[in-house]
Amino acid sequence: MKTIIAVAAALFAMPVLAHDLGHHHHGAKVNGVTIVVACYRGPWNEVIWDRALPEFYDSLRAAGYSPSTANAIGNRICRDERLVGNPEVMRQEALRLIEATPRR
Repeated sequence: MKTIIAVAAALFAMPVLAHDLGHHHHGAKVNGVTIVVACYRGPWNEVIWDRALPEFYDSLRAAGYSPSTANAIGNRICRDERLVGNPEVMRQEALRLIEATPRR
C-alpha cells in the first residue's frame, strides 16, 4: 500500500516539475499594455501539453480582448511548433497576431 501511495505522489508531482522547467516568458508592449507572452512547455520536444499560462491570458484581457479571443491568441502562439525554442520569433508572431486581431 505504501508503494502505491508513493507512486501516486510521484505522479502528481511530475506535472509540477515539468511546469517549473517548462515556462517560456517574453514581453511585448501593445498600446501601453505589456503583454506577457508566457507558455507552459512540457518536457517533450513535441507540442503535446503546450498552452498559454494565466499571465498571458490575463495580459491579453487587460489589453481589451474578450476571454474567447485571449484564449484563441494564447493557444495559437503557444501551440505553434515553429515558435518552440525561438523566443524572439514567438514575440514577433505574438505582436503580429495581436495587431491583426480586433479587440472586443
